[in-house]
Amino acid sequence: MNNARSFLWIALAALGFLLWNAWQNDYHRAQPLPAIADAVDVERPSGDRPADLPSADGAPVVAGGDTAGAVDTTATEPVPAGRIIRVVSDVLELEIDTRGGTVSKANLRHYPVNAGEQTPTVQLFDGSGEHFFVAQSGLVSSASAAPDHRAVYAATQDEFRLGEGQDRVDIPLSWTRDGVTVTKTYTLKRGDYTIDVATKVDNGAAAEWSASAYTQLTRTSPIVNRKFSFTNPEQYSFVGAAWYSPEEKFEKLGFDDFVEEPLNRTITGGWAAQQQHYFFAAWIPEASEAQAYSTAVITDQGAPRYLIRQMGPAFKVAPGASATRTSRLYVGPKQQEKLDAVAPGLGLTIDYGKVTIFAKPVFWLLNALHKLVQNWGFAIILTTLLVKLLLYPLSETQYRSMAKMRKVQPRIEALKQRYGEDRQKFNQAMMELYSKEKINPVGGCFPLLLQFPVFIALYWVLLESVELRHAPFIGWLTNLSARDPYFVLPVANAAIMWITQKMSPSPAGMDPIQQKVLQYMPLVFSITMAFFPSGLVLYWTINGALGLLQQWIITRRIEAGEKKAA
Repeated sequence: MNNARSFLWIALAALGFLLWNAWQNDYHRAQPLPAIADAVDVERPSGDRPADLPSADGAPVVAGGDTAGAVDTTATEPVPAGRIIRVVSDVLELEIDTRGGTVSKANLRHYPVNAGEQTPTVQLFDGSGEHFFVAQSGLVSSASAAPDHRAVYAATQDEFRLGEGQDRVDIPLSWTRDGVTVTKTYTLKRGDYTIDVATKVDNGAAAEWSASAYTQLTRTSPIVNRKFSFTNPEQYSFVGAAWYSPEEKFEKLGFDDFVEEPLNRTITGGWAAQQQHYFFAAWIPEASEAQAYSTAVITDQGAPRYLIRQMGPAFKVAPGASATRTSRLYVGPKQQEKLDAVAPGLGLTIDYGKVTIFAKPVFWLLNALHKLVQNWGFAIILTTLLVKLLLYPLSETQYRSMAKMRKVQPRIEALKQRYGEDRQKFNQAMMELYSKEKINPVGGCFPLLLQFPVFIALYWVLLESVELRHAPFIGWLTNLSARDPYFVLPVANAAIMWITQKMSPSPAGMDPIQQKVLQYMPLVFSITMAFFPSGLVLYWTINGALGLLQQWIITRRIEAGEKKAA
C-alpha cells in the first residue's frame, strides 16, 4: 500500500475515533437528576456512633445521601455569619470563612486563565454563585456541642501571608464552648498545593468528651463547553467525584450518576476528590484510620450541589487531656510527577481515558526530553525523531518496496493492457509479479499503523496534561495545546504530503475517481489537521518531513545501485 492511501486510512481512523468519543459524550449520559430520591444510610467505621451529621450549609440531603445527616429545616435558629480570612502563599491565594473554617475561595497564582496573560488566574473554589465549590470540615458529637462546618470560629487576624524567607504560614482558628476548645489550624508551605489541616481538641470540662471528624467537598456542576472541536478538551475531560482505595484503586462518579450509584463504603488509606479539567481538589485523611465515604446531592440550594464526604470513627478526650485529628487538602493542578508523592494513587486523577496505556509512556518520554531542552515543542520534535529511528527498519523495507514498485510500473501497465476488463486475471498476474520481484504491496501500512497509537496518545497528552497547557514553542506558536493561529504548520504538512504522493508509485488498477480522491487527499487531510492542537500538527509535519527525506535517500540509493549494475 502506498503512502497516499495509508494517509487516507490513518486520517479516517483518527477522525472516526474522535467523532465516536464526541458522540458518546453527547448522547450516552445518565438521565436528569430527579427532584426527590430515597436517602441511603451510610456505613460508618467502628466506634461510638456520632451525632447526626449536617449536610453542606445545613441543607437536607435528598438524593443518594445520609438519613442520619439530615437537618431539621423547620428550625428557626438563625445561621451565624462568619468573616473572611485572606491567605496568600507563593502558589495559592485562599479565602477561609470563619463559619466552619470553610475554604471558600482558592486561586492558583501560577495558572492564568488565558495564554499570554498574567491575570485573571484559575479560581478553583468559589463560595457563592453558580460556580459554588468549597472544602469543608468539622466535628460532630452525640453527647455535647461540637463545631461542625456551620460553627463560627475566632481568628486573630484577617490576613496571613507567606513572607520572604518563610517556609510555612499557619492560620489558627478557635472555637470554645462548655470548657472545650477546638483549634483548627491550616498550614500552607512554600511551593506546595497541599494544605495541612490539624484539628486539636482541649477538654477543659469535667466530663469526657467524644466526637467524630469529617471532611467534605461540595460543588455545583461546572459549566462545561461540550461543543465538539478538536482543540476543545472539555468535551472529553471527566468532571465529577473520584476516590481511591488500596483495594479497588481509582474510581470515579459523574454528577449524572450521583443518584443512581451513590458511594457508601468504608475505606482505609484512601482519598476523596472533586475533579475537572487540569485541576482538582482532594481531602486526604490519615492513612491508618478508617473513613466512611459517601456521596449526596443537595437540591434546595438552587442548582443541585454534589457532595463527597469522609467521616472517621468517634474518638474520646478525657478531662484535662487533648487530642488532634489531622488531614490534608490538595488544591491545585494535576502535576504528574508530584501527585503520587502526595498520596498513593493521586496521580490517577490524570485521566487519559481509553488511551491511557499509550498516553502515559508518551508523556513520560516528552517530559524526559523537555527536561533536556526546556521547550515542549522541541521535545515533540525529538520524540518524532526517536519514533522514526525506532521504526527505521520497517520504514526502510517500506521505501525499498515502493522503489521496486516504481520500477515495475511499466510492466503492470502492460498487464493491464493485456487482460483488459478481466480484473481477476489481472490481479492474479500482478500478485505473481510482486512475488517474483519480492514486493510487499501492503508494506507501507505498517510504519504508519504503528505510529497511529502515538498520534492519538499525543493528542490526549496535549489536551489533558496541565504541563502542556499554554505551552509555547517558537515565534507564532504560543500555545501548543491550541490550533496554529496562522495555519503555517497545516500548509507545510499539505506540501509535504503532496510531494510524498508525487514520489510514491500510483496504486495498480486504480480507477480515475480514486486517483482524483488521492490527489486531493493532502488538501483534505491538512484542512482537517488545521483544527487539531498545533503540537500534534507539529509532530505529524516533522514525521512527514523525515519520512520524505528517508524516502528520497533510499530511492536515490536504489536507483544508483541499479545504474552501477547496468
